[in-house]
Amino acid sequence: MTGITGSHAARWHVIVLVAFTLMIGASASRAVNPEGQLTWGVHVSLAPTWFDPAETQGIITPYLVMYALHDAMVKPMPGQPLAPSLAESWTASEDALTYEFVVRRGAKFHNGDDVTAEDVKFSFERYRGVAHKVLKDRVAAVEIPDAQRVRFKLKQPWPDFLTFYVGATGAGWIVPKKYVERVGDEGHRKAPVGAGPYKFVSFTPGQELTLEAFDQYWRKTPSVRRLVFRVIPDEATRLAALKRGEVDIAYSIRGELAEELQRTKGLTLKPTVIQATFWLYFADQWDPKSPWHDQRVRLAARLAIDYKTINQALTLGHSKVTGSIIPENFEYYWQPPTPTYDPAEARQLLAEAGYPRGFDAGDYFCDIAYANLGEAVLNNLQAVGIRATLRPLERAAFYRGYAEKSFKNLIQGASGAFGNAATRLEAFVATGGAYVYGSYPDIDALFQEQAAELNHMRREATLHKIQRLVHERAIYAHLWQLGFINGVGHRVGESGLGLISGHAYSAPYEDVTLAGK
Repeated sequence: MTGITGSHAARWHVIVLVAFTLMIGASASRAVNPEGQLTWGVHVSLAPTWFDPAETQGIITPYLVMYALHDAMVKPMPGQPLAPSLAESWTASEDALTYEFVVRRGAKFHNGDDVTAEDVKFSFERYRGVAHKVLKDRVAAVEIPDAQRVRFKLKQPWPDFLTFYVGATGAGWIVPKKYVERVGDEGHRKAPVGAGPYKFVSFTPGQELTLEAFDQYWRKTPSVRRLVFRVIPDEATRLAALKRGEVDIAYSIRGELAEELQRTKGLTLKPTVIQATFWLYFADQWDPKSPWHDQRVRLAARLAIDYKTINQALTLGHSKVTGSIIPENFEYYWQPPTPTYDPAEARQLLAEAGYPRGFDAGDYFCDIAYANLGEAVLNNLQAVGIRATLRPLERAAFYRGYAEKSFKNLIQGASGAFGNAATRLEAFVATGGAYVYGSYPDIDALFQEQAAELNHMRREATLHKIQRLVHERAIYAHLWQLGFINGVGHRVGESGLGLISGHAYSAPYEDVTLAGK
């Protein structure tokens, strides 16, 4: 482990110092000669905004690409929730007002430029994705003492600085300042340059993304020469492509198709419970004229959902029904009562609220990749008299509309983003959150209180209280924490699925291998 010496040590109290330089000798790490190709059958249409860390939306999907194209100062890795990457180490001052990162020497972008502190500062300043305001409002200054060090000065102590900077947002994923300034944001989206294990080759919208191994990647040279991400939105078509050997890994195979996959010789079913929680959001609950304004109606909807049957039918029982929009593996998670299915009680609550015959609930917006979940939930709702129309959208369009607050009635939302309970509440519950259509003053006050609390136990108690209030007021109807089911073909050695705790997709890509390699 490295430390801080001399006069610098006198001014610093190290509370976080991780200096894994991953002592893989340069000759050993470069000895691998990448070869072959692996192809993924991807369940959503890839959006160019996901190629740029500055655009991250508070969902996990962009990281499908970012773990290949880009690298972060610190990021979740196998066995490490915060592993040093482009930062060799980091420190925090005793008063928790200053964080300093040491940029890894020898780390390079795909165009050959060295990664420097200027690139780190530039990437932070251009970040405009989810939680950019809460992050930047708390940072007083970003300083560059020298080419290998970058220093963040906060306006006040904030226990979640690292969680927001390197986990819940893309602000800590680094892009080359000189290149982006030369080609512009649009040029960078069309031909992204990063510091990750794979470099951009080509992208055909709606069809596929092709990447090639970057043999100067600091951690290790990737084993596989070429990665292809082929967009195949239809689930049956994805499975057929996997069976024919046209793709090697197929994302999101559910229900009867998952059972068929299990029976197919040479294919492997890979279910992983990820940190993606799904929910039903009552977007109009703050409108006094809406049926959803009545808490009894929201509770009725929650009671109408047959969680166990839906879970078994779609994910073969691999998903978890926890009752919370917070993943159970997140820090500060509070376990609510187990959700119950009681359609009779749901009808009684609707009658008490003045809807004995039910009501027309309008549109039910969802990501088209999970329209089958929406259909199952709608059938349950209709059985107790809540009638709605499914409105599936492509994922990028869905989350854009969700964030722009252009939806009404019902929204089937989800997030698999990294973070903790506070980061998830910031995006989906507290005033100003990217996907918040309304809020409650007492919850907002508690959220501000926890954000400044440095005592872990007191902070945990406050975050638990917020989660209890979210549950009691039925702001959301939790659906599940997803058991993500994927199929893997015989050509794959290491798929990368499940290597990073809670992560949905294959990663880290430099660890993915062909069979026998």
